[in-house]
Amino acid sequence: MQNPTADTRVRYRERLSPSLWMLVTAAVAAPMLMLTFTPLGSLVALLIGVAAALVLLILMVAGSPAIRIEGTVLHAGRAHIDARWLGEVVEHTGEEARAARGADLPARGWHLIRGGIDGLVVVQNTDPADPATSWTISTRTPDRLAAAIRAAAADAR
Repeated sequence: MQNPTADTRVRYRERLSPSLWMLVTAAVAAPMLMLTFTPLGSLVALLIGVAAALVLLILMVAGSPAIRIEGTVLHAGRAHIDARWLGEVVEHTGEEARAARGADLPARGWHLIRGGIDGLVVVQNTDPADPATSWTISTRTPDRLAAAIRAAAADAR
């Protein structure tokens, strides 16, 4: 295997997996389905309930979006942008993050927001051909993501 070059090095990686409470909520599907299918027999009901809960949990974790900075490209979910088009990076936590997700959320921006994740990073998009003026991204470590974006942008310029 070859050593990765600076162009392909992963600077940051995070999966926005569901919170523990969301996983517990999905697991509650098992007893509800077991009660529904009890007329078919207790063993059948148990198997259907457990299988459905496992499928739900797997889909929730596997379907959660990922954030990564690979070389000089920021990937957030299915979207990506070269770091040369990224401007000012602002990180938010606590009350600032709630305001940035609510009243201060730019209408023309691109958003990857997940409930249960407090941190938020807002990055200005300087690409004149892109209609999105900024990227708003939920993250559990806004300081690390902001530092990685700044480093990628510095390398891209």
